[in-house]
Amino acid sequence: MNILVIEDDKRISDFLLKGLQEAAHIVNLAGDGNTARSLINENQYDIILMDIMLPDIDGLQLTQLIRYKNNHTPILVLSALNEPEDKIKILDLGADDYLTKPFHFQELLSRINALTRRNKLSYTQSDAHIQSCGSIKVDTNLHKAFQFDKEIELSPREFKLLSFLIQNKNKTVGRSAILSNVWGLDFDTSTNIVDVYISYVRNKIDESEEKLIHTVKGVGYLMKD
Repeated sequence: MNILVIEDDKRISDFLLKGLQEAAHIVNLAGDGNTARSLINENQYDIILMDIMLPDIDGLQLTQLIRYKNNHTPILVLSALNEPEDKIKILDLGADDYLTKPFHFQELLSRINALTRRNKLSYTQSDAHIQSCGSIKVDTNLHKAFQFDKEIELSPREFKLLSFLIQNKNKTVGRSAILSNVWGLDFDTSTNIVDVYISYVRNKIDESEEKLIHTVKGVGYLMKD
């Protein structure tokens, strides 16, 4: 597996380099955001391991730049920042997973395997990447959504939310299930982040002819075909 490690702490980058190479992976190292950006433009990686606090371009900006170029390489964030707000912010920008430092190396390997396996599956399944509900269609390979064949401009997190609702169309999904599957972390269900993002998605799709996203009071949401 070809892995890019973006980490400015040499002790940590050397530790990751040694462990990943012993696990038979090919590893490139970048100690700052600009070097990382150049390597990403020049090479194709199976996964990117990235710290948030970086010189030049930080992890938040770098994630935005990667996703802006329609690069869907899985991004696993490795950071000492442990506040839910920090995790939500970078996951909303397009990162795929978040592992808090310090971590067990075996857990890191498991997360890498899970993310790359999921990414490969999305490209090998023939029609499974096309999902639809009513006038809405999403392509999980291209990470694009359409309504009446017109593209809907969605952020990475909005896309994941819409895709999850369509995967579970005609079923009511609770807020805790949405948090777990769309954000990938176990946040306190008292947060209103789900309701906020449902509102964002509703504002970007046309529900004038058909009501698509239904609120089930006290339970969650229903995407109805």
